[in-house]
Amino acid sequence: MEDCKLCILVTFFLIITKVVVTGKDIPTTLEGPFDPVTIRFDPSLRQGSDDIPMDDPRLKKNVTSMFPEQIALALSTPTSMWVSWVTGDAQIGSNVTTLDPTSVASEVWYGKESGKYTSKKTGNATVYSQLYPFEGLLNYTSGIIHHVIIDGLEPGTKYYYKCGDSSLPAMSDEHVFETLLLPGPNSYPRRIALIGDLGLTSNSSTTIDHLTKNDPSLILMVGDLTYANQYLTTGGKGVPCFSCAFPDAPIRETYQPRWDGWGRFMKPLISRVPMMVIEGNHEIEPQVAGITFKSYLTRFAVPAEESGSKTNFYYSFDAGGVHFIMLGAYVDYNSTGAQYAWLKEELHKVDRMVTPWLVAAMHPPWYNSYSSHYQEFECMRLEMEELLYQYGVDIIFSGHVHAYERMNRVYNYTLHSCGPVYITVGDGGNIEKVDVDHADDPGKCPSEGDNIPEFGGVCHLNFSSGPAKGKFCWDRQPEWSAFRESSFGHGILEVLNSTYALWTWHRNQDIYKEESSGDQIYIVRQPELCSPSTSLKGSNETQQGAQVKESAAVSAKWAWFLPLFFIVIIAFC
Repeated sequence: MEDCKLCILVTFFLIITKVVVTGKDIPTTLEGPFDPVTIRFDPSLRQGSDDIPMDDPRLKKNVTSMFPEQIALALSTPTSMWVSWVTGDAQIGSNVTTLDPTSVASEVWYGKESGKYTSKKTGNATVYSQLYPFEGLLNYTSGIIHHVIIDGLEPGTKYYYKCGDSSLPAMSDEHVFETLLLPGPNSYPRRIALIGDLGLTSNSSTTIDHLTKNDPSLILMVGDLTYANQYLTTGGKGVPCFSCAFPDAPIRETYQPRWDGWGRFMKPLISRVPMMVIEGNHEIEPQVAGITFKSYLTRFAVPAEESGSKTNFYYSFDAGGVHFIMLGAYVDYNSTGAQYAWLKEELHKVDRMVTPWLVAAMHPPWYNSYSSHYQEFECMRLEMEELLYQYGVDIIFSGHVHAYERMNRVYNYTLHSCGPVYITVGDGGNIEKVDVDHADDPGKCPSEGDNIPEFGGVCHLNFSSGPAKGKFCWDRQPEWSAFRESSFGHGILEVLNSTYALWTWHRNQDIYKEESSGDQIYIVRQPELCSPSTSLKGSNETQQGAQVKESAAVSAKWAWFLPLFFIVIIAFC
């Protein structure tokens, strides 16, 4: 019996070794830090594209009366899901009348068999308005926005559902989703998609088509969703630069129907795959009386109360063995504020034996070598970076910069084997076009008066050590920047076990190529070296991490020998 167990173990290890040895020579972070690589913008491609017009069939309303549209899912808890949708007609004009959210019910019927709905839940409905106290600007009031939590869900199970008001009757068509596995060190989502700064252009459409082809089980949208604020309130044509096109505008206007078009455009994907969002600067959308973020706060359901934050600006959730922390860059992030206090408590509560992976996301990057938004959120980094490092955050995703960049492990601008892997995916395809200039290019270093954040202070600094000591910009690609490319695309994170995750960035122009990737690397946790005492309580994780590190090192040196060796052992068994 023991021999049989040994054979099974050896066979399993052979499979894993073969993947490591022959799997396209995919590097691991254990081999880093890597020499910096830059792939510049391909001049044969367009740097951007126009927005999809509102009369496009994908953006037009295709239901009548109070039937649901813009249906979307979001995680609530490991056993519950938010279902959101919109009913009724939005209004835009000088004088608008808000709809009565009590005039229609919010119901979700669901079950594990198609057409057989064994459970029913009700929720709440609301509306919002975007009002401008300036002559000639149009006001907007939304359709009725519904949010319902359905609970009692079993892990890894397919559910069928309809939403709407059964008394009218006005119920949606049937939709289907599959729940994630419960938190645990051996339970992970199949694929997690990462997108930032998506917008609603032809390039955005290619990004979503490509992402859909990669079949994710969860989507993270790291801010700047619709770019509705690239328009006047009267609509017309969106522009890449609002202040350039409309220098006399009395306020940063928005054309709110773009939100409705975006919800319809995304519905085929996010009505079956949960999407988790965090706000970006394009969601600020100021209006009358200094009100901001109204559309973001009203349209999206997130597990804020479930994670103890009580605000949609920052929250957390579990996805199997991954604990995600979504941080708000456009609300108070100072160490004396509510978000910091929540973050500190949240990090302290994370049990790395249950959720070994700890991933954070926010809209603006802290590490960025492009000219655009260079050192823009240094103040936030100075307030929060040390806390995330102390608790061993593994990966930090961001957007904001309209290009792709992956960092070497870094902490406080110093290469550090226990620092997080920072990844910027602000290349979703929006109307503002792809960023192509680097701060280290001749003549492209921003002045210290550039890149002023739309929230928070300015903390621009000169580097205190390394090749850029005493300077605001490097004269070459910084050593902490491992790979950067000016292309639109999206990322896929595949967590394989408690120490290994495969990160793949897909550029849009490769959508029709089989097995193609713009950047790919195994991100490897090393809990035996980088274990915060507050979260790792046992030796199993350390032992597993040591085995993974050792197998990676052995596979590199003995790739020719291991397969033959294991075949002999299996034959002997």
